[in-house]
Amino acid sequence: MEEKVVVTRQPKSPALAGILSFFFPFGVGAFYNSQPIKGFIYLLLFAALVTMQSNGEVQPFVGILLGGFYIYQIIESINTSKSINRRALTGEEVEKEKEELPEFVKTGSVFWGIVLLALGVILLLANFDVISYETVFDFWPVAIIVVGVKLVADYVVKKNGSRS
Repeated sequence: MEEKVVVTRQPKSPALAGILSFFFPFGVGAFYNSQPIKGFIYLLLFAALVTMQSNGEVQPFVGILLGGFYIYQIIESINTSKSINRRALTGEEVEKEKEELPEFVKTGSVFWGIVLLALGVILLLANFDVISYETVFDFWPVAIIVVGVKLVADYVVKKNGSRS
């Protein structure tokens, strides 16, 4: 039987979390809230979005994404610190969980492997000027359509499987 390690977190200041996120929008608010993996993910996202700003072909879409991410990470840091404080005030002890990246798909799904392979092939062809990046950016909605079809197909299979 596993023993649970119970840790009470120190109260966090929502104002300080918001200020840190406002002035340093690359994960500092998440680091303040003791969420290092989330902080590193925010750092990578922020760096990627800022780097993509130099490419004029993807504007204004990436600019809007950067603005949305900036506002989101401020609000998320404030809400996380409020949640930590609420748990501390109610005396609710938080189990120390191993912070991991979320699992987006079930293990063993071949679909996402195929999607990544196709994306890699397309980007490699664009690097060798077989196709242009403009063409790739023109057809990005196809990826959303493919994922939507997969989700609908999974739902139908699951619904038909539960009736039998």
